[in-house]
Amino acid sequence: MGRRRQRLESACVFCGSSDAADPAFLSAARATGKALADAGIKLVYGGGGVGLMGAVARAAHEAGGEVLGIIPTFLVGAERALETVEHIIVDNMHERKMLMFQRSDSFVILPGGIGTLEEVVELLSWRRLDLHAKPVVFYNPRGFWEPLFTLFRHTVDENLTPPEFMQAWVAVSTVDEIVPALLAQGAEPYPSEAAVGRRG
Repeated sequence: MGRRRQRLESACVFCGSSDAADPAFLSAARATGKALADAGIKLVYGGGGVGLMGAVARAAHEAGGEVLGIIPTFLVGAERALETVEHIIVDNMHERKMLMFQRSDSFVILPGGIGTLEEVVELLSWRRLDLHAKPVVFYNPRGFWEPLFTLFRHTVDENLTPPEFMQAWVAVSTVDEIVPALLAQGAEPYPSEAAVGRRG
């Protein structure tokens, strides 16, 4: 409340790294990368060149957008780090997530697996602890994320999570809605990254 909104300059995209993903998801990742570039929003992502991760980064880069990949040393080969974009190589997953958080003022969640789930739950946990107020948008094609939202609602129903937590993100069903949903929330200065670092 009362914090002055700033221009939204960057978005971290969390998504799957499997080349076996539904081709529709890969196409949506490419469209997301292009949409971010067209809006002048820098893409921050996990640094790989595979799956949705590689698709979103290539598309953003090819559309003339800024791209920053952040990847731990042990995944450089496995996730085939994308050489055509700027990279930061870190020592471990914790460092990767913290740097992605620090370099981004909003988040887009595309379909993904267990790694994406882990990133999302930590991000929303920090939001629940009031450690940040950065916009979070889920791309939810065919209700992909509904089982997760149902679990969140279950924790609310069981009085383990406050009801206002369900307002911590926006879910959209088309790629065209992603950037407008980010911009509608805006970016807010939030002097809490030191606290995130202490608790994370």
